[in-house]
Amino acid sequence: MDLGLAERVYILTGASKGLGLATAEALVADGARVVISSRSQASVDAAVEQLGADAVGVAADLTDPATPELLLRTAKETFGRLDGALISVGGPSLGTALEQLDDHWREAFETVFLGSVRAARTFAAVLEEGGAIAFVLSTSTRVPLPGLGLSNGLRPGLAGVAKDMADELGPRGIRVVSLLPGRILTDRNRQLFAASDDPAQAEATSTAAVPLKRMGQPEEFGKVAAFVLSPAAGFLTGIQIPIDGGSTRMI
Repeated sequence: MDLGLAERVYILTGASKGLGLATAEALVADGARVVISSRSQASVDAAVEQLGADAVGVAADLTDPATPELLLRTAKETFGRLDGALISVGGPSLGTALEQLDDHWREAFETVFLGSVRAARTFAAVLEEGGAIAFVLSTSTRVPLPGLGLSNGLRPGLAGVAKDMADELGPRGIRVVSLLPGRILTDRNRQLFAASDDPAQAEATSTAAVPLKRMGQPEEFGKVAAFVLSPAAGFLTGIQIPIDGGSTRMI
């Protein structure tokens, strides 16, 4: 199946590893070119080397208001265009909503919420018809997850913003979609398991709760994300797509 990605250009934040890198790999494999970013220069350099000549990297933090313009300028100067973006940030610190102090909420808001909204707003301003923006959120937008109070509080609001943007950008032919990864074997989920009293049991319990009876792999998320961003998904917008092996118990 030709996704129509040849020579199209995408910005991917938080993409030096995990779900972002897996998406970059899927895009490049289908002929796209990518600008990836994360806060670590070493991680960015390693990812670019892995992706090859169709990728460039920028060490940058989405909490910096200048970052979206920097990424946009890099895409334009390197590849001459921008066709879409995958906006992803690292998960906020662990703990229940009552355990988080004001400073924790402010920091998470700047990173998870405001940084993502600012990036989407900046990229949307220059996208043309056929452009696409995908937010990497969490199944916590539908079902609160134990011990993830910050995510439970902020990501549902971001899903609402994504829906609002989809409505506003639709007449311009620009699509906005939210992706909801579930139990996928990333560093983030390994961190969650490690924080439990019995990491092995925590992983086994999580795996047993997935109807497919296994954890997902980052590349499985990446292929879905690449499709969503591609012209092949041109009539898909304003929705949340769980990528969770069926573990979200909603119809």
